[in-house]
Amino acid sequence: MAKTETDLKAVQAYLAAVPEPARSTLEKTRAMIRKLAPAEAVERLGYGMPGFYYKGPLIWYAAAKDHCALYPTPWPIEVLAEDLKKYSLSKGTIRFASDKPIPATLMKKIVNLQVERNERKSKG
Repeated sequence: MAKTETDLKAVQAYLAAVPEPARSTLEKTRAMIRKLAPAEAVERLGYGMPGFYYKGPLIWYAAAKDHCALYPTPWPIEVLAEDLKKYSLSKGTIRFASDKPIPATLMKKIVNLQVERNERKSKG
């Protein structure tokens, strides 16, 4: 799924540098996104963070000092406001505990909305 071997190595290097428990959380997050994203999605670093691209940017994820975060576009955050009310949010960011990944059912909603958005945008 990585665009190139270099992209995959860059993502792996990013994750290797993240301390536990955030590393395990991000690895679970990455695996969920990989499973949910279309087969054509590519994985690479963007904005200094690992992310997936499918007909444009799909979603990024990263570790910060006190939390982990997902970076979809603002649209799924607006659409899923009720589902996301227990998380710390900003316009394009969903922050979550370093030791607790976002549940698979919620991740599926986020990724599906992003895929739908990117497919709609790519059709013009």
